[in-house]
Amino acid sequence: MDWTIPGTVLKGPRMDVEGSIRQIEGMFLAGGITRSQVALVTGLEPHAVQNWVQRGFLSSPVAKRYSCRQFCRIAIINMLKTAIPMDQICGLLSYVNGRLDDESDDLIDDTVLYFMFLRLASQARHIGGTRSWDEILEEILGEYDEPVPGARERIDRVLRIMLTAWIGVRTIQQAEQMLKDLKAEE
Repeated sequence: MDWTIPGTVLKGPRMDVEGSIRQIEGMFLAGGITRSQVALVTGLEPHAVQNWVQRGFLSSPVAKRYSCRQFCRIAIINMLKTAIPMDQICGLLSYVNGRLDDESDDLIDDTVLYFMFLRLASQARHIGGTRSWDEILEEILGEYDEPVPGARERIDRVLRIMLTAWIGVRTIQQAEQMLKDLKAEE
């Protein structure tokens, strides 16, 4: 089954999350991508990306090119903005990464956080069924080496919030589609 990679307009097989990750990483093989390329991949307007930089939600691009790390921050914000107010998204990201426009104080690289989220989201339908949140998160966080005590717990919490928000938006979208289908039958 295909999915739209969260925070983007890219399609990929949900069961091949590593392929989705390679697809994103591949965009950066020649270096960064431009704001218009970020907009194309995320479905955002270029001015929205520029606004987020100006408001300090992410660091400025270098030579007008965004790194994979910056792109992943943008994808996270884009994915969450429908479910959570922007000030709360910033608070959530600050909880693990301090000042949003300064990468030097981060507990986790946004690329690593986003790819962890993709792995978690790809398994969301198993949570509560064949596997628990704790099992899946333990597996996903398995290789994470916390730079300071308590960092792992913070990232676990952030991932749970991100997944809950993403599932909530998808559930609302499914309900809206069901209502459209119902209305079409009339």
